[in-house]
Amino acid sequence: MSEEWYKSSYSKASGECVEAAQLVSGVCGIRDSKAPAQAPLLFSVSEWHAFISSVKAGHLAG
Repeated sequence: MSEEWYKSSYSKASGECVEAAQLVSGVCGIRDSKAPAQAPLLFSVSEWHAFISSVKAGHLAG
């Protein structure tokens, strides 16, 4: 795969990171940076944008 994975800006220095990438198939992939060989969670671009919008709006605060 030729996609480029990006670490969350909220990642901890201890290496507990979430990474995201726009995959060759056109979907968004989310993975644990400590386990890059495991299959990522896959979301359509619209699903990913809806999730990010909800987080930014505070709708998922727990």
